[in-house]
Amino acid sequence: MLTDNHLAGPSRPGTAWLAFLSGHRIFAVLLLLAAALRVVTMLGYRPAQLYWYDSFSYLDTAVHLQPSAAFHPIGYPLFLRALWPFHSVEVIAATQHGIGLITGVLIYALLRRRSLPGWGSALATVPILFSASYLRLEHAVLSDTQFIFLVVAGLTVLMWSPRLSIRAATGAGLLFALAALTRTIALPLLLLVLIVLAVQRLGWRRLAAVAVAGTLPLAAYAAWYGSHHGRFALSGADGVALWARTMTFADCAVIKPSPTEARLCPNGTVVDAASEYVWAPGASLNRLPGDRFSYNDLARSFAIEAIAAQPLDYLRDVVRDTSIAFSWTPIAHPRRTTPAFGFKHGHWPLPDQPLIDKVKREYDPDIQGLSSVAPYADFLIAYQYPAYLRGPVLGAILLLGAAGAVLRRRTALLPWTVAMGLLVGPVAVLDFDHRYVLPVVPVACLAAALALHDLLRRSRPKDGGQRRIGPA
Repeated sequence: MLTDNHLAGPSRPGTAWLAFLSGHRIFAVLLLLAAALRVVTMLGYRPAQLYWYDSFSYLDTAVHLQPSAAFHPIGYPLFLRALWPFHSVEVIAATQHGIGLITGVLIYALLRRRSLPGWGSALATVPILFSASYLRLEHAVLSDTQFIFLVVAGLTVLMWSPRLSIRAATGAGLLFALAALTRTIALPLLLLVLIVLAVQRLGWRRLAAVAVAGTLPLAAYAAWYGSHHGRFALSGADGVALWARTMTFADCAVIKPSPTEARLCPNGTVVDAASEYVWAPGASLNRLPGDRFSYNDLARSFAIEAIAAQPLDYLRDVVRDTSIAFSWTPIAHPRRTTPAFGFKHGHWPLPDQPLIDKVKREYDPDIQGLSSVAPYADFLIAYQYPAYLRGPVLGAILLLGAAGAVLRRRTALLPWTVAMGLLVGPVAVLDFDHRYVLPVVPVACLAAALALHDLLRRSRPKDGGQRRIGPA
């Protein structure tokens, strides 16, 4: 005779799946809603957001697979190369929307692994799943979505088990290497990760596994870059970027540069953000003959001397520009940008450029300018105003993570350190950009959730929850 237990077993193949969902009901609902938002974004803005010149540079590199001489390393073009057979930027956008959802799943899974309750773990994923800024970012042919995923994935692998295995350490190192090959700002992140792991006494073998796995791919790419451009490096723009950073404070009467470097001194040209000096026609670098990036080494040398001669001025400008992230009303920096609320009505045609025609022939013949489509765009335009993470809220999240990093170094210290590196790093080497703040948020939320959980657990009484008042 079959019992009820038999009936609940093999004859009901969906029971285990339903039981799983019941344990993650809140997050399952959030994930479904977040997926619906991404479908609305795909319907509301077609085919995808393409930026001149970054998006087309990425797509061109994906076709020809050779290291870019300027800003962009090979990581994101490799992703675009994998999608090349579809010949569609819409497929790129759809895939990136999927990656955004997967990033939220990683954060949730790691927090549940760390014994956080379902509601708390789900709450930590709300910014990346529902902020309109991420909807726009995932819909653009830019490297940021891939970069965020790789950083979160690297942290997830490092923090998944209480005792890190050699295999996991190697995998994490590879993920951070891929992040650095996607955006070079991850280079100092790898160093920060190694420092934190050393402080946490990870063990030299695991530390070495992270270091070797993180540096070998970078060294291989730098050698490949050198074979094309004559120097062992990941990009040819790091010196130009750092030079632009110094243009907001450099005083050559204090720096006393060599005659060769003195050609890069400020010349009276004033722009509204450090990054604008890279492109400003009147800036000293751009008045030299030839391509600006051919002076990369000279620009780096000048910038290092400027920072060494004026360290307090450098720190003042880095702190000032970083503080823009914490304003309640988004500040346009530089003024020509749209810092938030970028969903609008309209059609934005592509400029008439030879590179665009080339990408049309080789990657996607149907590439065209972005167009909004009602009623989906109407919904997103209204949605983006409440669905924006305000600067003071980000500040509170970082402060909570900081408290956990100080009091519970084993849990919150690593993600909080990475979040701070992501926040300050781009400003320190070039300038502030609201787009550069977006990778900070999911990592900061991870640190804050871990910190809050540990702080609350420490505050609970050890006698099972009943506090005694007076003598026993």
